Amino acid sequence: MRRILLPALAGLAAVALVALLVFGVTKQGSNVSIEDGIAKGEPVAAPTKQLEKLGTTASQSLSAFRGKVVIVNVFASWCPPCKSEAPALERAYRRIDTSREAIVGVTWRDTSPDAERFVRAHGLTYPVLRDVDGSFSSKLGLQGVPETFVLDRQGRIVALSRGPVDEQFVDRALAKALKR
Repeated sequence: MRRILLPALAGLAAVALVALLVFGVTKQGSNVSIEDGIAKGEPVAAPTKQLEKLGTTASQSLSAFRGKVVIVNVFASWCPPCKSEAPALERAYRRIDTSREAIVGVTWRDTSPDAERFVRAHGLTYPVLRDVDGSFSSKLGLQGVPETFVLDRQGRIVALSRGPVDEQFVDRALAKALKR
């Protein structure tokens, strides 16, 4: 009986592992579709969920920025690369034409006090929204922090960076999106 049971259990475990792998690959479709859409010149609409504005009880959606090219930087206070890119994003924000462009930070699964300390420590003056449960960022296909998404005037994702950005990335992304 044991001779049959052990191979049967091993086979069942292998089938379960393959099913889990197939499930995981199919659930990654949103990540691929955003990048595929960008590569094909077919931008994907950014999520428009209302998010709490850091330091207030008010909420805001990315749809409030329609008509502008928007750099959306998803970060966390505990993330070392996020700390290194924050000054570059702030310098870029101080240079942009806010009637046509915007930079928006989105904290990912961070506490308000930690996010507020991060904003103060880096002197950030651009709007920061809170993605407390991570549901907004998962709709973006977030793979880790930091990640930066560039939205055209219609709120569609036209470029992204999975990793820290610098001022040159922001400048190139804004220029390209403004031409659309």
